Amino acid sequence: MNTGIRTAIRNRLSLITIISAIAAFALQPAMAVAQQNVASAKPAKQSAATTKAPITGYAPVNGLKLYYEIHGQGEPLVLLHGGLGSSGMFGDNINTLTKIRKVITVDLQGHGRTADIDRELNVEYMADDIAALLKHLKIEKADIMGYSMGGGVALQTAIRHPEVVRKLVVASTPFKRSAFYPEILAQQAQVGPEAAEMMKQTPMYQSYATIAPRPQDWARLLTKIGEVMKKDYDWSENIKKVKAPTLVIAADADLFPPSHAVELFGLLGGGQRDAGWDGSQRPASQLAILPNATHYNIFLSPSLFTNAVAFLNNSGQQARW
Repeated sequence: MNTGIRTAIRNRLSLITIISAIAAFALQPAMAVAQQNVASAKPAKQSAATTKAPITGYAPVNGLKLYYEIHGQGEPLVLLHGGLGSSGMFGDNINTLTKIRKVITVDLQGHGRTADIDRELNVEYMADDIAALLKHLKIEKADIMGYSMGGGVALQTAIRHPEVVRKLVVASTPFKRSAFYPEILAQQAQVGPEAAEMMKQTPMYQSYATIAPRPQDWARLLTKIGEVMKKDYDWSENIKKVKAPTLVIAADADLFPPSHAVELFGLLGGGQRDAGWDGSQRPASQLAILPNATHYNIFLSPSLFTNAVAFLNNSGQQARW
């Protein structure tokens, strides 16, 4: 491939970096975990994100062998990664969550250690997988936190399976395609299988190839993600029906304007009136716009996790004068 064509493809594929955010991630934590798992035949190894080895397993759900890890103890919290990522992408910040919850990390369909199947790669099906995983683990209800694509899975789990969701944390996630900036939509239209070979030089592929059960499915994964990104969607009406208290988090320089996060907050009942001097009128859901953050680094920001912990621990009581 000549230099001009390669450069053009690389420019067109910046959205892949956006949806995964792994290019902004040094990948040391995920790679360290992957290398340990490859080096040993034991099913559970010391995680870079915790001081105690997690429980690991594969759940047979909806035709998938869905990989999961269980870190810590307490009430369950399912943590969902972004596109082209895996359960290790949050790095050491998982420690913050394991102080208050039993954290269940998941490799979604076609990602990480979960092999792909002959099924469209969409967040609705993945939400069904999460509900089935909870049933497999004999968990009646859980908090669910997701970033980017994982945030879409979290929202769809609350929409499609409200009975299993206690609280939601949705980070850097658009709920309709038109929310993306125009240049992002233009990039989405260019993503396809032709990028697979060139992207084998990136840390994204190197991480994928280290832990994926079928590294040869890399082109297949990019093809499916490209197909999904080209489809229009708008979940507004269904989001209005979500009853689970939800923390909406966005970067101040995200893939979409901050007003889109405010709109999502509004659909969940937020921003409708003054909360009152004692906070008694405030909504169950909350909103946080993180300063000095982008879609590419928010998933590693300590502020993301400290805000999530404060929300998950909040009993609804308000500080008063």
